[in-house]
Amino acid sequence: MKLSNILLAGVFSLIALGYFGAPVPASAGDADLLPPQRVIQDTSKQLQTTLQRPEYKNSFPKAVSFVESVIDPHVDFDRVAMLILGKYWKVATPEQKQSFKKEFRTLLVRTYTTAFTEYSDWTIRYSPLEIEEGAKRIEVKTEILRKDGEPVRVGYRMENTNNDWKVYDILIEGISLVQNYRTSFTGDIERYGSLDRLIGVLAQRNAEAASGKVSTANPS
Repeated sequence: MKLSNILLAGVFSLIALGYFGAPVPASAGDADLLPPQRVIQDTSKQLQTTLQRPEYKNSFPKAVSFVESVIDPHVDFDRVAMLILGKYWKVATPEQKQSFKKEFRTLLVRTYTTAFTEYSDWTIRYSPLEIEEGAKRIEVKTEILRKDGEPVRVGYRMENTNNDWKVYDILIEGISLVQNYRTSFTGDIERYGSLDRLIGVLAQRNAEAASGKVSTANPS
């Protein structure tokens, strides 16, 4: 899998909630991280520790199930799906919305899990973060540090709902994951002629990936 695919996929999820390794604060201890940063940190540690166990390394379905259970509470998939579909979300039926969200989440979780198993020797450095009183949306800015290569800037756009910070977009070197997929899927819908067709293609690719026939890194 190419690194560019990992960064664009991963990272929503998920892909970013930690497969790069254990977080390393820029100049402070864990206690100095603010709540949104701790969401990223705690998820990262949990994933890194568990997915290194042989029973997960040797069973991709088990690893996928675990990753989904860990990241699902920390990603606002409803908002993600809405932002990605854009104008098509407004006219989609409840059934189409649910189906798209399900298949897209499966795509990201599987890609994220694959990325983690291939690239785990990275660390996260946090930039200083200030949260204004009453703020509902912020961006947690980080750098992904690799042994070989320049640091990669990753920003997590997060929203506070009922005192719960959730990710709804990720910026990789300034490129929005949501915008990237919206452009891609909008073109797919126009080419296929319907949202149902796009959902069907995603479902097929996910089924093939589950059977080991194709990677989820390139869904279109």
